[in-house]
Amino acid sequence: MRVFSNSRPRQVILIWVVKIVDHFVDEFKTKNKKDISKNSRALRRLRTTCERVKRIISSTAETTIEIDYLYEGIDFDTTITSEKFEKLNMDLFTKCIELVKKCLRNAKMDKNSVHDVVLVGGSTRIPNVQQLS
Repeated sequence: MRVFSNSRPRQVILIWVVKIVDHFVDEFKTKNKKDISKNSRALRRLRTTCERVKRIISSTAETTIEIDYLYEGIDFDTTITSEKFEKLNMDLFTKCIELVKKCLRNAKMDKNSVHDVVLVGGSTRIPNVQQLS
């Protein structure tokens, strides 16, 4: 028996990245007293970097971010740990569990009747997502 979800995978991927971007926007503001949230070029560069960070942090404990001249000639250098990434996204992990529970209810199944779980997509490389199954 196969049970599928009607969630939107691309939308979920973007949410992971948006949370990291928001965190780094706040960090940049704290460190440099500059708000980059209205600068589309700086946000685009930061978002692109955060997409790579999401992939890297899935297989390492920590990664470094270095963006030259992110905003008004200011370089942005920072690190993020997998622990911090997980903390930032804990509500998304909870939503994953809720989605699985909903699928099971819709299929009129309980978790004991599930023998195999197949994870598909880029977010499945995130250790917390793997542990959910």
